[in-house]
Amino acid sequence: MSESGAATLARAAAAFEANDLPGAERLVRERLQQAPEDVAALRLLAAIAARSGHDAPAEQLLRRALAMAPDFTLARQDLARLLYRLHRYAEALPEFDRLIAADPNHLGARNLKASILDRTGEHEAAIALYHELLAEEPGRARVWMTMGHVFKALGRIDEAIDAYRQSIAAEPGLGESWWGLANLKTFRFTAEDLAAIDGLLASAKVSTDDRLHLGFALGKAREDLGDDAAAFAAYAEGNHLRRSAVPHDPAMLPSLTARSAATFTSDLIARHIGVGDPAADPIFIVGLPRSGSTLVEQILASHPAIEATMELPDLPRLAGMIPNYPGGLASLTAADLRQIGARYLATTRIQRKTDRPFFVDKLPANFLFAGLICLILPNAKIVDVRRHPLGCGVSLFRQHFATGHAFAYDLAEIGRYYADYVKLMALWDERFPGAVHRLVYDDLVADAEGEVRRLLGYLGLPFDPACLRFHETARAVRTPSAEQVRRPLNMDGLDQWRRYAPWLGPLEAALGDTLENWRGEKA
Repeated sequence: MSESGAATLARAAAAFEANDLPGAERLVRERLQQAPEDVAALRLLAAIAARSGHDAPAEQLLRRALAMAPDFTLARQDLARLLYRLHRYAEALPEFDRLIAADPNHLGARNLKASILDRTGEHEAAIALYHELLAEEPGRARVWMTMGHVFKALGRIDEAIDAYRQSIAAEPGLGESWWGLANLKTFRFTAEDLAAIDGLLASAKVSTDDRLHLGFALGKAREDLGDDAAAFAAYAEGNHLRRSAVPHDPAMLPSLTARSAATFTSDLIARHIGVGDPAADPIFIVGLPRSGSTLVEQILASHPAIEATMELPDLPRLAGMIPNYPGGLASLTAADLRQIGARYLATTRIQRKTDRPFFVDKLPANFLFAGLICLILPNAKIVDVRRHPLGCGVSLFRQHFATGHAFAYDLAEIGRYYADYVKLMALWDERFPGAVHRLVYDDLVADAEGEVRRLLGYLGLPFDPACLRFHETARAVRTPSAEQVRRPLNMDGLDQWRRYAPWLGPLEAALGDTLENWRGEKA
């Protein structure tokens, strides 16, 4: 590279670090005009594209650089991480393997490979890799923490507690590990733990991210002690900190509902219904988080014909590839819809570990795309799990989510989102009659066998008594309800919201009429 070329690229890198993306891009393109095969410039242009939210061009640029320089480790690392971030695990894994083959001590590649193994159901292999990392350096607090998450998903609670404790011992202020303990639900903090949390929250050295995790952990600790006012105050502080860091657009869901109503017309449905991929494999469980969806998933996973996977990101990603979704659906052909359905089945294949004919995709937010499901996978099933809005709202407010669910950190926003969710589901009920089966969590608790029989009837499957013994089914569960679904069905938590009733005014006001009319139609 000439001196002038090096200088240009250095200035571009400096502009990128300063977040001057237009300036950085101008300089990189200037360099590429002089030297189109400068792979370092291609990598920097890919980084600019990725930071700007243009993932597809970023991937193309990185693949172009690697085609010219297969041993360009930094570009391969960027590609592997991009594919990981996009949840394209089947493609990311071989890239990480190549990085590890070139450098067996590559910490980042090994750590993310372990995460992929966990997320694709290879839990024991993930644990083995985490143990390798810890054998090399036992003080890796975040590795201990991540392994604790895996043990929690597998129901190995004692090992999860030990892993979180090891993490805290290595880094006492790591708030996520404290929250990991609290998120075990049945775990109880000791007096020493409570004093440690209080001390950390009083310290000016604790980061905002650690502080918000500690706030949720403190809320759980105070709740277990029966101090509802202090618990609510701690949850409120944790929510406030989280909400300030996570943007939420309250107009998004009403806007999507209006655009969906304009797109999914009787004419479009008549032209496209039944033309998608004919596979009947997927069962989508949708709704809001903390509504009982994990319990329903566990019940279905206990049926010999159904395999549970996890909350799969594939459908939102495919919807995002449709220009101007949902409006862009109007220009798609029957072949396009079949292809999208087939692509969903192909990308989710990595999650299926058995030969059972049906599988569950339990991503709650897929309620946004129920109409799309009906077009691309007309024989798939959709189960909307719904819970009393105050019970659901309080459970959301008490829960910190690692990603997503930006609406869940303010009581009024929770109420508005719940009401808007009910409206969108009503639209799907109107446009696709009978396509969605509604299961009310409160009814399931009151009459488990009756609701399970009704659910299996909708799925076209025979009743199996194992579905009522769901707590005996051994499988990984990656949601906050992991421990609850390993116990027999009970009334615990159904009315837990009542202890926080004095502080729920904003939630009730935002719900409005939905507070009385939340059940919707039942198929």
